[in-house]
Amino acid sequence: MKNRKGNLKTVAHKQRTRRFELRLSEAERAQFLDLENALGLSRADIVRIRVLQHSKKMLVNTTEIMKLLDGIGTQIGRSGNNINQLARHANTLQQQGMLHSAIMRDLIPLLTEYVRLQRELEQSIRQLIRLIRGQT
Repeated sequence: MKNRKGNLKTVAHKQRTRRFELRLSEAERAQFLDLENALGLSRADIVRIRVLQHSKKMLVNTTEIMKLLDGIGTQIGRSGNNINQLARHANTLQQQGMLHSAIMRDLIPLLTEYVRLQRELEQSIRQLIRLIRGQT
């Protein structure tokens, strides 16, 4: 069976014979339309996902998440740049014989903690990407 666009309908679509009506205020309708545009999903798909599948799939504004991830990436880059500057300065001090062991003793735990946090952040970003991919 073909739809108006000439494409074959899916089996699940052929079985959808019941209609559901939802009443909204103008403000709620505007919010719903904004959500529809932001997610790139039809109203019916949004309702099906949220009502029928509960939290199995998350509705997320991927544009907003990508902006946030871009900001996080920028901050990670800046942190790496700062660490490189510190290492360069430490090498200069060591070549001049002015690097004190107390400075290195204090710096090593800080760098270790930074690496741990960076790995944790990478894992969180990977989980987020998997969740976003599961949306489609």
